Amino acid sequence: MLEPLSITLTIAALALAAVVVGYVVIDRRPDRTLLAALTLLEAGLVAQCGIGIWQLVGDSVEVSAVTFVGYLIGALVVVPLTAVWAVGEPTRSGTAVLVVGLLVVPVLVLRLEQIWDAGG
Repeated sequence: MLEPLSITLTIAALALAAVVVGYVVIDRRPDRTLLAALTLLEAGLVAQCGIGIWQLVGDSVEVSAVTFVGYLIGALVVVPLTAVWAVGEPTRSGTAVLVVGLLVVPVLVLRLEQIWDAGG
């Protein structure tokens, strides 16, 4: 795993979660700017997924491939799913779901690092 990418994704997800908490407080639905920022985060998660699978195939690290790929895919799908929910739900509860999704991303990234380090 690329540690700088993991750190960047964690910081970005936590920063976006803080911004979305502000949206919840002022009862505002996600706008284009927020969705663009979520798209950038998702692009980073796609890169992490590709790099993680590439390293899994290329390295001789003994990690559980199913678990590792499962966490990669989980991190990849949580942001779009919660974003769709937030856009579709007209109340602040929908936007709050996005906060939860963004807080899940650093947990999944940390777990990916732990799985990778245990195999190396």
